[in-house]
Amino acid sequence: MRRTIYYVFQSASAPDLRGITGDPDGTTLPASGGPWTLERQIAPDEPWNVDINQAVVEFGIVENGFYLSGPILQHTSPKPVIESDRVEGTAVFDLQGHRIGTIKRLLIEKVSGRVTYVDVTFGGFLGLGVHHHTVPWEKLTYDTGLQGYRTEITEEQVRGAPAFYGDDKVWPDKKREQELWDYWRDRPTS
Repeated sequence: MRRTIYYVFQSASAPDLRGITGDPDGTTLPASGGPWTLERQIAPDEPWNVDINQAVVEFGIVENGFYLSGPILQHTSPKPVIESDRVEGTAVFDLQGHRIGTIKRLLIEKVSGRVTYVDVTFGGFLGLGVHHHTVPWEKLTYDTGLQGYRTEITEEQVRGAPAFYGDDKVWPDKKREQELWDYWRDRPTS
C-alpha cells in the first residue's frame, strides 16, 4: 500500500500532458509546461488507475520532484535543476550560433546560493594562452539545439569585460566587483 497521496495535473499548454507529483500545489512541476490545473488525486488506499507503472512514476518523483506523461514539449526540461559539473565545460554561443567560449565555473553568492556569474574561457591550446572573463548568469539561455548556452553578448564584449579574478586568482575586492557590475549593467542589449 502507498503511503503518499499523488496529485495528477493537466497542462494548459499541452492538453494531453499530465504531471504527477506529491505536491498538492503542483509547484514542483516545470513552469514551461504550465499553467497546471489539478485534475485529480490518488489517495494511498485507492487503486492505481494511471496508465504508467507506479514504480516508474515514483522514481520520477524521487529523482525530479515530478513525473510527466504524454507529449512533452520540446522546451520542457526533464529536471528542474542541473548539477554544476554538467554546466562547467558547456559551450557558449553568440546569437549567430558561433562558439565564443566555454563555461569554466559558476560564481555563486554565498548567502543566497544564487548563481550570479559564470567564468567563460577563450582561446588557448592545452591550457596555454587561455583567457578568463566573467559574464552575468542571467545573460545566458540554454539552447537545446546547440546543446550549449546562447547569449546576446558578442565575443568582443566578453573579451572587453573586466576579469573577476586578478592575476593572483584571489576573490576580487569590492572595487573589482563594482567594475564588473558597472561594465555589464551599462551594456546595451543586442
